[in-house]
Amino acid sequence: MNVLKTRRGMARRRNWVTAAAALALTAGAVTAAASQAHGAASAAGTPASRADGHQLDHVFVIMLENHEADHVIGDPSAPYITSLASAYGQATDYFGVTHTSEPNYIAATSGDTWWVNNDKDWSQGNQYDHTNIVDELEAARIPWDAYMEAMPSAGYLGAQWPAAGGALYASKHNPFILYSDIRLDPARAARIKPYTDMAADLNGPRPPRYVWISPDQCNDMHGGVSTAIADHPETPCPYSNVAGDANDEALKAKADAFVKAAVQTITSSRAWTGNSAIFIAADESDYDGSNPSDNFYLSTAGCCDSPYEPAGDPDISASWPGGVYGGGPAPMIVISRLGPRHATDATPSNHYSMLLTIEEGLGLGKLGYTSDSRQVHPLWPLITP
Repeated sequence: MNVLKTRRGMARRRNWVTAAAALALTAGAVTAAASQAHGAASAAGTPASRADGHQLDHVFVIMLENHEADHVIGDPSAPYITSLASAYGQATDYFGVTHTSEPNYIAATSGDTWWVNNDKDWSQGNQYDHTNIVDELEAARIPWDAYMEAMPSAGYLGAQWPAAGGALYASKHNPFILYSDIRLDPARAARIKPYTDMAADLNGPRPPRYVWISPDQCNDMHGGVSTAIADHPETPCPYSNVAGDANDEALKAKADAFVKAAVQTITSSRAWTGNSAIFIAADESDYDGSNPSDNFYLSTAGCCDSPYEPAGDPDISASWPGGVYGGGPAPMIVISRLGPRHATDATPSNHYSMLLTIEEGLGLGKLGYTSDSRQVHPLWPLITP
């Protein structure tokens, strides 16, 4: 099922937050096409200098799960993440685009959620036939890789691993394998690799300039693995619906340890050059089980072209009253190699803002809502030297 045309077999029109946002898709399509011309004119994967300083050598995204910023930053169980927020850059009014997890990952890599508010996998119909950042990167001849912790092999097509029981790897946290033009292209799919490959790749002769990292569900603060899995000392990691309970604190501690190891691997590698940056975010706010009308999320606050969903939307709840269905407050920390220290940016922002910053920094066109300059603003105050 192509999610551009159908949703559970029925087409429906989406309502957007503003009329200006509705124009963004058209503009995005035009500017995305322009990225191919940019790629043809540029040297293969070579950073170009920019007079405004809006240039990035290497980009790293670490996507965590289901926690509001103030539930992580400042929490005793996450001292390293807290130290990064203090020492580097923090977007203090940052949101997930929407709920659930999957559409946030899709938004961060294509500039739209494509009418989806669920976590269905490829076999269940979420097959995204849309221009995405990989299309732009390859048109510009910029090398990329995505690293998925606990994914058993490069280009793995399964919805989860292990195949039964609590999933450590889940395809809903791997947006790349859900795009048709990546999944159905073996060469592209092979660029989605187990996380264990990352250190060697970053120290290889041609390290990727765009890197996406998804920790497994014990290390990304999601949880839900109730039994131990061989060779994965982070298991078990029971799910938590109560912010700050013992299970939740254990999830934060595991995420903190993962982020520390990942950041140290990146910053000690040959890929940490020039004006490189690491973006550390959570996809959305906590799933706390408290409000059935919004599908049990702690917050549906949003900004910057979060979708307006109609009353009774079946992906949310029959009792959903209608309105902006944002992803709630979420952490966003930016480690810029040459950028400011102890910086904050209070501009409302979300995953579209992160994608826009990456597009501008790598000289790419604008996908979807990243072209909406009225509502979507980049994160350069946290990066520009």
